[in-house]
Amino acid sequence: MPRQFQRDMEELKANLIRMASIVDDQVGKAVNLIETGNDSSIKDIRAKDDEIDAYDELLQIQCENILALFQPIAYDLRSVISTLMINNQLERCGDISVSISNRASKIAEHRGLIDESGISGMAKEAQKMVSHAIDSFIHFNSEMAHQVIKDDRKVDDLNKFSFEFITGKMKSNPQLVEPLAHLLILSRQIERLADHATNIAEHLLFLTEAKIVTHRKVLEN
Repeated sequence: MPRQFQRDMEELKANLIRMASIVDDQVGKAVNLIETGNDSSIKDIRAKDDEIDAYDELLQIQCENILALFQPIAYDLRSVISTLMINNQLERCGDISVSISNRASKIAEHRGLIDESGISGMAKEAQKMVSHAIDSFIHFNSEMAHQVIKDDRKVDDLNKFSFEFITGKMKSNPQLVEPLAHLLILSRQIERLADHATNIAEHLLFLTEAKIVTHRKVLEN
């Protein structure tokens, strides 16, 4: 491949890393809002989402240009495809971060319910998964990517606990249905965040190991 191709690929990865760094920060602030109830960061979270959307568009254009001009094959083709897929997952993480912050601000005064539901712990685990998925991509660390996929089970278990607590509380305390409904939606958003982190890890494995990993059972065989 010509030198221009290598330069374009380096710029592509650099932009994806910049985007990932913004998403990592955005997710951290959204999770912190759940933990503290302090919504002073909401404007910044929303502003970062606009920046993420701009990177999303830029990266799609860069990938399309590389595919059209150089027609890469083998590892180089997987690299472009992985970038497109990871870019898409990061953009969704950004959208979910905004949704999480908006939802969390509505129940900030219900600290007792938040603590009892285990939502904060679940959010921390999902945040860790996103950070580790991003690190696995930046450092091409397959072992870390495998661990992210395994960690999704922790979030699933925490989500199950949270769901059972919330639905049980709705039955015993009808007057709390509104904040509990917000909590239920929040738990779903956090679960989706973990799912996107898992997808990023799977796309990294597609790049580094040339494997399509779509089910956890594949990793256990």
